[in-house]
Amino acid sequence: MSETIHVDLGVRAYDVHVGSGLIARAGALIAPFARTGRVFVVTDKNVARLHGAALSRALSDAGLAHVSVIMPPGERTKSFRGLERLCRQLLESDIHRRDLVVTFGGGVIGDLGGLAAGLVKRGVDFVQMPTTLLAQVDSSVGGKTAIDTPEGKNFVGLIHQPRAVIADLDALRTLSERERRAGYAEIVKIGLIGDTHFFAWCEANVGQVMSCQPEALAYAVRTAVAFKARVVEEDEREEGKRALLNLGHTFAHALEGHAAFDGALLHGEAVACGMRLAFDLSAALGLCAESDARRVRAHLEAAGFNTNLRTLPGAPFDLDVLMGLMAKDKKAEAGKLTFILARAPGRAFVEKDVPADVVAELLQSELRP
Repeated sequence: MSETIHVDLGVRAYDVHVGSGLIARAGALIAPFARTGRVFVVTDKNVARLHGAALSRALSDAGLAHVSVIMPPGERTKSFRGLERLCRQLLESDIHRRDLVVTFGGGVIGDLGGLAAGLVKRGVDFVQMPTTLLAQVDSSVGGKTAIDTPEGKNFVGLIHQPRAVIADLDALRTLSERERRAGYAEIVKIGLIGDTHFFAWCEANVGQVMSCQPEALAYAVRTAVAFKARVVEEDEREEGKRALLNLGHTFAHALEGHAAFDGALLHGEAVACGMRLAFDLSAALGLCAESDARRVRAHLEAAGFNTNLRTLPGAPFDLDVLMGLMAKDKKAEAGKLTFILARAPGRAFVEKDVPADVVAELLQSELRP
């Protein structure tokens, strides 16, 4: 069983396929976009070991010639060095502009491979095949591709929409509990941004999602993808509403950057902590009730997230370093801090002039022994 969610972007429109058994069907789903009959699969060593043979069979069954480019796993691959390596391997394999790239992996591979596809030969079509929960519900949809730099996360990139997204829920069973939990952060984020009822559903069903109970997992992924698709349709280039999808990310990117993206802190773990801090900041500014901030924290901790800055992977954190990283955030304008804040769960908004002293005071209280 699978469901198709359409992302209506005019000439850049595409479908997101969500369901079970989709890797086995991938050849038939990919073939309409493989104009030359040749596909370049960008993946990492872990995904290649677990799922590479199944995808290769599916492509062969559809009559598609394919070349695999296998990258090292981990966030540090999403770098200038990793981008150069990938682009050169694609070029050395004689990729043509009418060929097709398939990014087969988590968010690192999707971001890196999508960016490389947008750059080589001045742009090659690509299909996203996300294999992690986080990538299925977030990074594979919307066309954002990027690498990290010492200055910040995703600071070099472009918007390059895929021709299709194929999200096989069966692949999630090979993830560790920690990786599934990291992906769950981007699911519950949808409820906290703009769907109060879905947040309540998450509170009641988090255990079923985390254990990959088929119906709950499929509903959660479909809901998150559909919500993001509607936001992207309205604001493809993040000039307005799409910024809401960054709830918790101003804090999260600073926390990840503090450790130079060494992978000790997973992106979803940082986002969960960042969302808790965003609601605490909202309460400190008198924008939402303290009880709402406590409710959000209680749910995130019930889901198994560590939201304590003193014990979060990557600790100890330095206040000045965190504040400096947030000042460089992509959403910042004219030296003013921009955060996604909330008036209640499901009522998020963009605030472009958050007082730095209030942020620093909040973080100082969190970091104090």
